[in-house]
Amino acid sequence: MMQFNECGLLPSGDYELTIEQLKKSLLVTGPNDSLRWDEKWRLYLVNQLELMVQQLWSVGIYEIFIDGSFVENKAHPNDIDGYFECDVRDLPAIVRELNIIEPDKIWTWDNKSRKPYKGYTKRQLPMWHKYRVELYPHYGLGPGTGILDQYGNNLLFPSAFRQTRDTFKQKGVVKISK
Repeated sequence: MMQFNECGLLPSGDYELTIEQLKKSLLVTGPNDSLRWDEKWRLYLVNQLELMVQQLWSVGIYEIFIDGSFVENKAHPNDIDGYFECDVRDLPAIVRELNIIEPDKIWTWDNKSRKPYKGYTKRQLPMWHKYRVELYPHYGLGPGTGILDQYGNNLLFPSAFRQTRDTFKQKGVVKISK
């Protein structure tokens, strides 16, 4: 059974859930003692995530992980963050196929595509504007995430998502299964 630890984090590990299981999980329904938990907003985010996951499945991507404040004891997370695993050589074709499926062509990580959003200092990707979800490709190479460990090393997604950004405490992530 999934529970938050004393720090408000999922204990370290991978929690494999289908979208339907996620909708019924603690991450949507909230802890029993929380009166301010925004279940309606969290369910909305999962429904948005589901649309993007279905697009990824349709192009053969099945290793999908979510993290961020959505998997923490935070009543109203801003969004869902995540990543998917793919081969770097396949990424251009995957993006092309995803943007054929997605009429608004939101599958891009080009910084030039980021747009401001009222009340936010960080410019957001098109996928965030449409779905309030950001899913990044992970292919085991490259410059990293821009998320640093406690020693200042740039982390790849699997490591970056399994720790908090400010205290570097270990935490769990959710793997979306079909």
